[in-house]
Amino acid sequence: MLNALYQALDPVALSLGPLVIRWYGIAYLVGFLLAAFIIYRVARHWKLSVDVDSLLTIMICVIAGILLGARLGYCLFYGQGYYLENPLKMLAFNEGGMSFHGGLVGALIAGVVAAKLTHIPYLTLADLGAIAAPVGLFFGRLANFVNGELWGAPTDLPWGVVFGGAAGDMPRHPSQLYEALLEGIVIFCILLVLARKVPPRPRGTFIGIFLILYGAFRILIEFVRQPDAQLGYLFGDWLTMGMVLSVPLVLVGVALLSYARIRQLPEEGTTAL
Repeated sequence: MLNALYQALDPVALSLGPLVIRWYGIAYLVGFLLAAFIIYRVARHWKLSVDVDSLLTIMICVIAGILLGARLGYCLFYGQGYYLENPLKMLAFNEGGMSFHGGLVGALIAGVVAAKLTHIPYLTLADLGAIAAPVGLFFGRLANFVNGELWGAPTDLPWGVVFGGAAGDMPRHPSQLYEALLEGIVIFCILLVLARKVPPRPRGTFIGIFLILYGAFRILIEFVRQPDAQLGYLFGDWLTMGMVLSVPLVLVGVALLSYARIRQLPEEGTTAL
């Protein structure tokens, strides 16, 4: 314990009377702004016509989809029936509780609306979003670390972190930082390198790779991440809800990559975008 690292960061970034600004909210804001910038730059590199109005439409749809989907996903997957008995509590965003998997589904559904409004093919829009998404994941996981939530299992490794509170006084895996690295930096770098090709790769390539990598990384990290207290392990001392929800992502990702390779839509020219 003498050599343990202690997490003593304040989740509140700024407090002015009744106005409280938390790092978690800042992380969401910065993530969305950078995601919009990346979508715009990649779209220009791919010779896509995405003006400011179209970008604003895309971001409004996606932000709404992510927030609603993430909240609803948490209530359904992690609420153990509590929110079904208290449906108004689903709207209590201030009480916390967001699910990435729900947010992803919400974003994909919202993308259908954005595609119709902007006349950008859905899979092309999904590919652009997939390249930008890891940036939001990176800042979100950093915010989880600052909040001292979603911590890992106990460890005796030298970089174990003591979070205190409900996490106790034993060093734990900083699983939030593991996720920030793998789901954020690694996936973003891989997709950005692949995105440099012009004309771009077949539609569905990037969203397919994103789903495969995120699902695989999330399953891997779940082995050292403490399961949600209200659920615990679903089977034995290893299977978690995060694993169960991530397996379909890998399967869908493989299906999308197979579809993209068979169709090879962009190979006909950039007009296929």
